[in-house]
Amino acid sequence: MPITFGDRANFRSEVLTFEVVDFLGSYHAILGRPCYTKFMVIPNYTYLKLKMPRPNDVITVGSTFSHNYTCDHEHHELAAVVINSTELPELENSATPIVPHYNELTSSGAFHPTEEMKAVGIDPTDPTKTVWIGTKLLAK
Repeated sequence: MPITFGDRANFRSEVLTFEVVDFLGSYHAILGRPCYTKFMVIPNYTYLKLKMPRPNDVITVGSTFSHNYTCDHEHHELAAVVINSTELPELENSATPIVPHYNELTSSGAFHPTEEMKAVGIDPTDPTKTVWIGTKLLAK
């Protein structure tokens, strides 16, 4: 495909071979080393500029940081959606619960602790106000 950089007074055209992929993306084209070599481009990633020599003047192709941020943000959102849509169902099916069940439901429908517990009164004037604590707590 013929690619042209510049304007009518100062331009450069070369034929480049592209690989077309069928996926959504935030970039229209990704220019790599073959393009840089053919156009003798010097990329400056800090200032988001490409500079290439021409007989009339240097051709400068640039972008803005806000446009770069927008493209990166869209690309990140797209990648997250694609990864989540394919990997999340697999992870959900293969994952085991992280939090163990500390209480087991008995036949009467009430929960009973699985560890040894001790009742501790929290109000000396009312003996019905108690909390249950585990007796096998660590020393820390």
